[in-house]
Amino acid sequence: MRTRVFAGLTTGALALTALTGTAAQADDRASASRATPPKITKVTVNGGKDLVVGVSKKTFTIKVTAKDDSGIVYGLAALWRGGTSVESPQKILVPDMQIGNCVKVDRTTSTCTFKVVADPKGSGVHYDLTNAVAGKWHVAVAVEGHDESYVERQKYGTHQVKRAAKLTADATPEPVRRGDALTVSGSLTRADWNTHKYNGVASSAVKLQFKKKGTSTWRTVKTVKADSRGKVRTTTKPTADGDFRLSYPGTSTTAGVTSKADFVDVR
Repeated sequence: MRTRVFAGLTTGALALTALTGTAAQADDRASASRATPPKITKVTVNGGKDLVVGVSKKTFTIKVTAKDDSGIVYGLAALWRGGTSVESPQKILVPDMQIGNCVKVDRTTSTCTFKVVADPKGSGVHYDLTNAVAGKWHVAVAVEGHDESYVERQKYGTHQVKRAAKLTADATPEPVRRGDALTVSGSLTRADWNTHKYNGVASSAVKLQFKKKGTSTWRTVKTVKADSRGKVRTTTKPTADGDFRLSYPGTSTTAGVTSKADFVDVR
């Protein structure tokens, strides 16, 4: 039952092992009873989008849909990274409440929703983030049926957890004469989860893009590199009115970002 199956949090880790009462020796585990274990049919983290965190805490959701002949009674989910299992991770992001809010879809199926906090200013294994753990995290899930059958997946899937980035753009002079040089400058910074500040992203490729007035399509004019402080500066010779912006595609650990557009009147 609830107190036996979901014991809650142990030292620095989600107690998914409470399902069996022993330490995990494998990624997947299911009840050994005659009852058929529940089936996890869908897991969605942060609405399917990368989890992008700045320098302050962010709350996101994990949704788990599962089915069992007896119906679903409880669920549990978390993100974890490093270590050999969810019991001994380098870092773990767990729900504030260990048992999810499970809502029936029909007699056999329920969707359980978990609210989870990621906080660069946190402490210990739970919740907090450091630069070293940006990237791919494992998704751990466990559910139990009313007949006390259960299933646990320590590596159900993966999800990207990225450092947020900011990018500015300013075009000068405005207005500009047709054929004259227009300078577009900006600054590319990203969240530092260790110092809790935004610092320049050195030597990163940034695209200068243009959208002609009256159209909706952006085209890349050129690609330039930010300097050692994340500063971007480039020139172009516009021939028509329109918007200019800078765009950074991001990496596996840093989120992509696009600056606000700066409209330029060409005379």
